[in-house]
Amino acid sequence: MRADYRERIYARYGTNFQNTGERFDKAKSKQWGKAYRHYLRGWLPIDREAKIVELGCGGGRLLHFLKEEGYKQLIGVDISPDQVLLSKQVVPNVVQSDVLTFLDNQWGRFDLVIGLDIIEHFHKPEVLRFLDLCFAALKPDGRLVLQTPNAESPWGSTHRYGDLTHEVCFNPNALSRLLRLTGYSEIEAREAGPVPIGSSLVSSIRSVVWAAIRMGLKVWNMAETGDGGSGVFTRVFLISGVKK
Repeated sequence: MRADYRERIYARYGTNFQNTGERFDKAKSKQWGKAYRHYLRGWLPIDREAKIVELGCGGGRLLHFLKEEGYKQLIGVDISPDQVLLSKQVVPNVVQSDVLTFLDNQWGRFDLVIGLDIIEHFHKPEVLRFLDLCFAALKPDGRLVLQTPNAESPWGSTHRYGDLTHEVCFNPNALSRLLRLTGYSEIEAREAGPVPIGSSLVSSIRSVVWAAIRMGLKVWNMAETGDGGSGVFTRVFLISGVKK
């Protein structure tokens, strides 16, 4: 039954659940990429010839961002046919596959494995297998970057329950411990909130307001539990780990 519901939803996931059209929108992608330039700071390879795979590449926005940043060896993987067609408008090397199947024979191939909004779609046993396979697919000193709904956010359930195929939810502490368990080091979690500088004036203003809200949430945590929490309170968060 698990495979049946996934197959039915993923058959036209972009059209029915992501509201994507048939043509890739470069202008919207460039605007989206301004925030991810900030979120991914210091995590992307210096070498533009680095081998990068995006797991669950969706409609291709991150692939487009990486291409605009000058990276040449890009691979996308997605299970949804309509998403694959969109991503192929950005880069030619996009594979239609379940990511666990794809990763099963990619030993030591990539400098960066990145997956935005994918790990929450797995069942618990699949989560550990996914992290193990990502680790195996990385070269030494390669990096894994993930983005996922944040259980520590007051609004995290908006994303957690916004998609029937979401099976698990993490906070930064839980996912950090799983990354450590599966061999990663240099683990760091980051918010995916308004960008202070470099996106837009509105984003800069929002970042000031968000800083005040974050402080209030830390005070709330401190008053209730004696601990300020992770300090990562956005609805989704990013996390990185390195293979040493």
